[in-house]
Amino acid sequence: MVQNRNKLIELIIGNLSNVVVYELLGISIDDEIIRGYYSKELKVSLDKAKSYRGQINPLYSPLPDKDIVYIKDKIIKKVKAELQLRMSKGYGNIDLSLVEGIVDSTLKDMKIV
Repeated sequence: MVQNRNKLIELIIGNLSNVVVYELLGISIDDEIIRGYYSKELKVSLDKAKSYRGQINPLYSPLPDKDIVYIKDKIIKKVKAELQLRMSKGYGNIDLSLVEGIVDSTLKDMKIV
């Protein structure tokens, strides 16, 4: 069970990283068509993360503190790396200072915290 649990945590991290990246990109873009695409992708990743979260332990109980810290740190690192990569490719208006706040609110919504 431990191996499956660790894999599920990594899948949650990947999907929640996508959620945060798409949310920040949606905030930073002015084009409604592209914003709609980001919104759609955000919803798909969030739904997948919720299904993985339900497989780890009951949704009404939070994860252990060491898992919460690990998940949060890993998500922040992945999101900042992805956004810096996109900024080097020419994306503009991306505010990296919003990352931690969005990660915190996303983790609360997922009942991880």
